[in-house]
Amino acid sequence: MAGQKLQEIVQPRRSGPGLPFAACQSTPEVMAKAFHDLSEQEILALAISQEEDDARIYGDFAERLRGAYPATAVALGKMQQEESDHRHRLIDAYRARFGEHIPLIRRSDVKGFVGRKPVWLMRTLTVAQVRREIEVMEFETRRFYEVVAQRTSDSGIRQLLGDLAAAEREHSELAERLDKEQTSSGARAEEEATQRRIFVLQVVQPGLAGLMDGSVSTLAPVFAAAFATRSSHDAFLVGLAASVGAGISMGFAEALSDDGAISGRGHPWLRGTVCGFMTALGGSGTRCRT
Repeated sequence: MAGQKLQEIVQPRRSGPGLPFAACQSTPEVMAKAFHDLSEQEILALAISQEEDDARIYGDFAERLRGAYPATAVALGKMQQEESDHRHRLIDAYRARFGEHIPLIRRSDVKGFVGRKPVWLMRTLTVAQVRREIEVMEFETRRFYEVVAQRTSDSGIRQLLGDLAAAEREHSELAERLDKEQTSSGARAEEEATQRRIFVLQVVQPGLAGLMDGSVSTLAPVFAAAFATRSSHDAFLVGLAASVGAGISMGFAEALSDDGAISGRGHPWLRGTVCGFMTALGGSGTRCRT
């Protein structure tokens, strides 16, 4: 009897012929909640989480740009600190109204927010790209505060949300002023010059090296095949094989020669791809000329 009861506990009862009980139960899907269904407590918790995410994004931007664009990194650090101050003000308001426990509500848990690509997944990050991301972030956050301020019934929270909306508007203006100040002071010109140097090191230099190597290295096999076979078709096939082989060889050689950590030449596989493609293109140009 005891063994039979133990077996019933371990093995679930079947609700039908050949179907276990677990298979008949539907697992509830986790779906994002509509924005208009959020309570005041959930709105404040979402605002706290959003300010925390924005501050972390500004910090990631600043860290990625600190080496090449120090002026922009300093401004991003200031904006990170302001977002952290906003979060502390929201936490104080939440504690005064709802207590110590703050539920974790992310942007992805609520419908209507624009998806953001994580900074650590962005292989290349330019100053212009950061400025565009800031404009989108500040507009969305400001719009969020303006809408939720009309929904709350607490006058203190409404005033706080209105102040934060004004602060986010100032952030947008700060980004515009930063762009003008950097242009007038010459910092913008220095950053653009640095960006051009990086482009030359990562794209132009390996591309030219591959183009010259492909143009020269495929001449010998093409002419040898043409003289030996007296057939343009055979010479074309030999040149095609030589171009592809030279492109693969030069691509791997460029990628494995320098990881870019010390030289600052960027990601090795990007350089290898550019070099390999231009080598094959140079060899193809040689075939067309011959």
